[in-house]
Order: sequence, then structure tokens, then C-alpha cells
Amino acid sequence: MNVTAQAQENGEAETPAQVRLTKKQNLLQGFKYLLFATSAGIIQAASFTLMNETIRWDYWPSYLIALTLSVVYNFTVNRKFTFKSAKNVPLAMMQIIAYYIVFTPLSTWWGEALTKAGWNEYIVLFGTMVINLITEFSVYRFIVFRNHMYTNKEGLAELAKQQSEE
Repeated sequence: MNVTAQAQENGEAETPAQVRLTKKQNLLQGFKYLLFATSAGIIQAASFTLMNETIRWDYWPSYLIALTLSVVYNFTVNRKFTFKSAKNVPLAMMQIIAYYIVFTPLSTWWGEALTKAGWNEYIVLFGTMVINLITEFSVYRFIVFRNHMYTNKEGLAELAKQQSEE
């Protein structure tokens, strides 16, 4: 019995040896990430709009709360469905928090500076979200889940199926 099948049988999330994704899997992963990140963007934009338009908060608190809501959602769905990872949640989340320790102050600073300079809040928000989409995917793919993709139950089953077809 191979390691993947053994891990599945034991209910363990053992990391398969260097998972090599097919071209189709890579494209699907990118597409899923884009869809989930877009839905997280909708959550972020809607919550930002709520705070900006109804409560009339300044840019930075509206942005920080909206960003936090979208990050938690995005992390949760991408971990399960896009990267199919069983990686330790607190460890993975700490790695994402490390990314946001850099991204959040920078994006809050440039967002506040640009809006104070007269830029429209929503143009600044959209531009920041595009930068976040690209950089966060890179962090997830090449740092957080690099050696932990396809380690959850669904991922292991897909790898086993792929292996049996080869």
C-alpha cells in the first residue's frame, strides 16, 4: 500500500512527496483562487461600503475591518477547496498573519495617503485589492501551502485517483 493510501486509511494528512500538479490542476487552482478571492473581495467591498457610507468612518478603520473579514473567509475556503490542504490551521494562519503584518500597514498607509490626496476611496480600495489578490496568491501557493497541497481528504483521494490512472 502506498503512503497516500495509508495516510487516507489512517485518517492522517501526511504530505505526499512533492506533489506535482498537472497543467489542468494548476489552471483549476488558479481559477478557484480567483473565484474565491473575488467573493472575498465582494465581502470586503460590501463591508467597507457599509462602514464608509452608513457609519461614515474614516478610510483606515473601514478598510481594516473589511480586510480582516475578507482574509478570514479567503483563508478558510482556499485552504479547503483550492489548495486542498490539511496543514495545521494555526501554523498556516500565522504565516498569513506574517504576510499581513507587512501588507496591512503598507496598504493602510498608501490608502489613507491617496484618499487624503483626493483619490476616490473606491478606486484606492479596488487597486489595493488587485495588489492583494496577486501577492496573497503567491504567498499561499509558494510559502504557506507549498508542501501541503492535496493533503486533505479530498486532495488525497484526487491524488490516489490520478496515481491509479497513470
